[in-house]
Amino acid sequence: MVTETQFAEVIKKVKSETKERKFKQSIELIINFKDIDVKKGFAINEVVQLPKTSSPATVCIIADGEIGQKAKEAKADIVIGETELGKFASNKRESRKFINKYDFFLADTKVMPTVGKSLGQLLGPRGKMPTPVPFDADISAFLARFRSSIKVRTRASLSVACKIGDESMDDSDLAINAHAVLSAIEKKLPNGEKNIKKVMIKTSMGKPVKQVQEIKKKFA
Repeated sequence: MVTETQFAEVIKKVKSETKERKFKQSIELIINFKDIDVKKGFAINEVVQLPKTSSPATVCIIADGEIGQKAKEAKADIVIGETELGKFASNKRESRKFINKYDFFLADTKVMPTVGKSLGQLLGPRGKMPTPVPFDADISAFLARFRSSIKVRTRASLSVACKIGDESMDDSDLAINAHAVLSAIEKKLPNGEKNIKKVMIKTSMGKPVKQVQEIKKKFA
């Protein structure tokens, strides 16, 4: 396992080599796998909570009644009910625009069947099917968890890439996030760390820096 110290070294190098842009660049983690037969249905679809965040993920809560009211009080990014879902069902273009605005969707268990009928065909392929929210759930806790999380997803591929923060964050905080994501992914691999071929870091507009494993040798 690559340590947080080793990740910090790579991130420092990435930042020093990237060109200055007129916008804040993301810092991305790239993991390449090996010795995995993708033909056997290999897939990763994980929600990983990041210990450090600079900008919270956007969350849409689909609910009516008491859960919907609690979601509004908890200041969810948006709360919609079954009536709004019905409108999306007849307008695919607007549905796509709406779905792309939010990172995560949560839904009252009672409206999940309606969600499936109205938006399921669009949410499913994007890995955004709502997480069910039980009636007695702590909505604030749900929101806090997902606002500090990212989706890590790949299917029938020997690589995965995800955002772990942005260039304004401290190297140490980004390293903590990178380590958390790598740990979560390793647990989902058939043979854990043995299935990791490369681990790289890049900015959104930059090239991947040399393998973390190469930096790792300095600390061996």
